[in-house]
Amino acid sequence: MHQGTLMRKVKSKSWKKQRYFKLQDDCMTIWYQSKRTGKTESAFSISDVETVREGHQSEVLQSLAEEFPPERCFTIVFYGRRGNLDLIAGSAEEAQCWIQGLRQLIDVATTMDQREKIDQYPSCKHSSAPTPSHSPIADHSPGPASPSPLQDADKSESGTLEGEEFVLFYKALTQREEVLSLFQEFSEDGKKLTLLELVDFLQQEQLEDKDIEEMAMELIDKYEPSETARARHVLSADGFLMYLCSPEGSIFNPQHRALWQDMNQPLCHYFISSSHNTYLIQDQICGQSSIEGYIRALKRGCRCLEVDCWDGPNGEPIVYHGHTFTSKIPFREVVSTLGKYAFKVRHPSSGAGWWVALGVSQDVAVIVLCGVVMVQDLRGQAPWKSWALQMASLSPTPQELKHKILLKGKKIGRLEDMLDGPGDEVPDVSDDDNGAEAEEERRRAKVVLMNDAPITQHGSALQKDKETLAQALSDCVIYCKNVSFRGFQEARSHSRPSEISSLSEAKARKLIRDAGNEFVRHNAWQLSRIYPSGMRTDSSNYSPQEMWNVGCQIVALNFQTAGMEMDLCDGLFRQNGHCGYVLKPPFMRDEETLFNPSDPSSREGLGPVTLTIQVISGQQLPKVANCKDGAIIDPLVRVEIHGVPADQAHQETKYIENNGFNPRWDETLQFQLHVPELALVRFVVEDYDKTSKNDFVGQFTLAFANIKPGYRHIHLLSKDGTGIPPSSLFVHIRITE
Repeated sequence: MHQGTLMRKVKSKSWKKQRYFKLQDDCMTIWYQSKRTGKTESAFSISDVETVREGHQSEVLQSLAEEFPPERCFTIVFYGRRGNLDLIAGSAEEAQCWIQGLRQLIDVATTMDQREKIDQYPSCKHSSAPTPSHSPIADHSPGPASPSPLQDADKSESGTLEGEEFVLFYKALTQREEVLSLFQEFSEDGKKLTLLELVDFLQQEQLEDKDIEEMAMELIDKYEPSETARARHVLSADGFLMYLCSPEGSIFNPQHRALWQDMNQPLCHYFISSSHNTYLIQDQICGQSSIEGYIRALKRGCRCLEVDCWDGPNGEPIVYHGHTFTSKIPFREVVSTLGKYAFKVRHPSSGAGWWVALGVSQDVAVIVLCGVVMVQDLRGQAPWKSWALQMASLSPTPQELKHKILLKGKKIGRLEDMLDGPGDEVPDVSDDDNGAEAEEERRRAKVVLMNDAPITQHGSALQKDKETLAQALSDCVIYCKNVSFRGFQEARSHSRPSEISSLSEAKARKLIRDAGNEFVRHNAWQLSRIYPSGMRTDSSNYSPQEMWNVGCQIVALNFQTAGMEMDLCDGLFRQNGHCGYVLKPPFMRDEETLFNPSDPSSREGLGPVTLTIQVISGQQLPKVANCKDGAIIDPLVRVEIHGVPADQAHQETKYIENNGFNPRWDETLQFQLHVPELALVRFVVEDYDKTSKNDFVGQFTLAFANIKPGYRHIHLLSKDGTGIPPSSLFVHIRITE
């Protein structure tokens, strides 16, 4: 890998170009260049790589299976929405060298602590490799008043910094005066924190209240770099900084990273991470359909996926956005992908094997032959029916549905008929989603599970085939039977907890505006799905917050589109083991609740809380994507509150000129939250521009309920939602009632 290897970079069956790949001396950067021109094309960091797939495990490589053996093929998968890198090595031995080498480097990168990331930072960003566009080391202009760190580091007095000299200079620049000052407040001699001094800090500032002395001992053992200090049960300034930069020092409550909520409540009592047209990875009209859309959504914690099934060639059903120019993928590949990735554990903290029920929202428009294939494919992947007949509850819980897959769609008859045995009633074929989706179905001349006309004994053979097929497909739908929404009173009188209605974002907003409390009550006993407007052809998103405010469980978003809306989604579902289910507050699970999001006083419980945030400093902020060479960012921090209308707010700090390296703000922002249980807090760093819109630098979003008070670091994420270590903010949080 250090010597370099010539491999084929593949984008399609016809696009196969030779590129020279080389691992840099820092063992953290890989760059590649064109064989023909010798021009460097790109570079990427090992920390950007999520995994390496071996063999024909991408659509592109599968299309080349007859031309290249699987032993020579592999796929580099990046975090976030960045496209995969498909490669074909010259031999199986070369492929294995890169596959195993990359996997080892990924393991090293993922197990680094914050101090190791900081120590790696200067060499990573200043190797002989091309400097990545987000390198922030140039984002500091010390000015004429501060030449001493540079002079001190220049031991050779050559006027330049080389090797260890640069590392010394970097460490001098990264000296955290604000952290040292805090350390010295609690240290009697200014050099160390004794066990009791650390206990005082944890109790007074971090507001820890359980087993504090034991916690202090654990922190010293875990983060103190000096063996002598560990033996004496004291914490040095370096150890103190390492603790503050660790998960225990994060603004996100580490206890909430694990599965911490009750998973034995009915499905309708949870917010459920949900995607819209999951197969699309671009726009809604001409975009690419890909199984990667499902893989990325599942890895992001999504639990409700969408599959639009249509009649395909040779009796094979296909998946695509009907009556558009989007590309098509075989239904069989989608089902196979779900079987492979649906229950993979991504986060160790989520518990061994814990992934709760996956809901698949399926839009079916197929002829009989394709429908038979669909049923065979489905039953080949999951026990769709057998387990359901053993269930007595019409309101199953995530715990009961663990490792099960639910199919949402049309259904003949009622769930009770499957549980108690078939009755004599005429099969009920429900209408599908109302509004724009229903209109789209009518335009498609869609073949439903059964014809609208009553079935008679004189029907044609085709009609009987459709009837048999309809029953087979219907039997795959267990708990999530689609029903049209005809008003809250109608739903209360005739609907059942096992049914679900889908509403467009516009219809949902009207119901929120006209009948907020009724909507909350409805969602306390039945599932609601919200989907984006058909006008969002660019795959843009609506804010999910207003839908969560009335308890809508399945708020479907276009996962392929980065932005504030997906930040909120990621922020809400970052908790609870990242399982994709978040328990709603008690006042939203009560069918007789008086809560209305437009009237915060209707919430039962304590009064408003005050959230006070002191934004102290920033560390190693990345450059913006379109930043000119040599330009230095002018960062500011904006804090946004997303919640009920009365809580919606934002405030921001002043901007700091020419310093993305270690800016200091020391500003205090304050917010009053009337319904903190529904609030999300979004921290955004932007590059100030007085002549145009500010540029995005980084963000982090979390539920108010997951915030830890005290002195905390906020580890920033990119627009894609991936980490950008070691970039962070240092803040102090206080919450008062």
